Amino acid sequence: MKLDALYGPVQQDLDLVEEAIDALRDLDFQPMAEMLDLVLAARGKRLRPALALLAGKFGRYRLDLLVPLAASIELLHTATLVHDDVIDNAATRRGRPTANSVLRNTTTVMLGDYMFAHAADFAACTGNIEVIRLFSQTVMTIARGEIVQDMTAYDTRQTVRQYLQRIAGKTASLFATACQGGALLTGASEDRVEALKDYGYNLGMAFQIVDDILDFVGDEQEMGKPVGSDLTQGTLTLPSLLLLDRYPKSNPIRKLFARRRRQEYLSQAVEMIRQSDIPRESYQMAESFAKEAEEALTALPRNAARRTLRDILAYVLERRS
Repeated sequence: MKLDALYGPVQQDLDLVEEAIDALRDLDFQPMAEMLDLVLAARGKRLRPALALLAGKFGRYRLDLLVPLAASIELLHTATLVHDDVIDNAATRRGRPTANSVLRNTTTVMLGDYMFAHAADFAACTGNIEVIRLFSQTVMTIARGEIVQDMTAYDTRQTVRQYLQRIAGKTASLFATACQGGALLTGASEDRVEALKDYGYNLGMAFQIVDDILDFVGDEQEMGKPVGSDLTQGTLTLPSLLLLDRYPKSNPIRKLFARRRRQEYLSQAVEMIRQSDIPRESYQMAESFAKEAEEALTALPRNAARRTLRDILAYVLERRS
């Protein structure tokens, strides 16, 4: 399913979120406006803000509150990508030059900080202290996940359990916050808030696992980044952990990490994973999280938003980029 048809009852309202984010570029200081153009021009899937709006459909749907929340969620996500690209020294993202490939790293870091601040300002515009606190806790959770990933880079002693804990912090927490925050702002009942939070968490886990699978089996042009990028940065994901588990002694990943950035070992690791049933085994774990997310939806009333949330689950499992 194409994204322009995926978000159903909130598709048009996402335009209001885009307008709120685009307004950040309206600055007197032209260099800053150009920097924001650089990082905001490459619009992603807008999945997270769509989730915030969809969650609002299970209470009193108030765009005056939901649009700032959705904008804060998307801007927070974009700011983390700006910082990620600095850490990874990435030259491209989604097939476009990254900010740090055009600007100095120090400038790019400060640009990310500026975006974090604006994201917090959007959250504050909701006037809901519970949502504002949820936003700040999510920032801390994401930052902790990033720190864990950085400190465990090139460490082959990691486990699948540690990997799941890491992606829960880095990715699933923001999905959960989008859903939980949207429900809280519209006065949804406590059981609906909890159901949407559970849905968002499990959707985020499935999303990241699929993302990590595509890093090995995806098409570079569709993804906008080289295959095996995670291993190049020393990041172990589910497919690479499964490969390490199957070949604990003679393994190209160990050789790659020991010698750093040796293309022949990277290519060998990618090919071994592609030629094995590891992608299928990894997809099964993603499907198990998707099943948990679908189960959470049963606590919600049957409406267009619930159907859309179910369709999003199918999209996440089937996507190719």
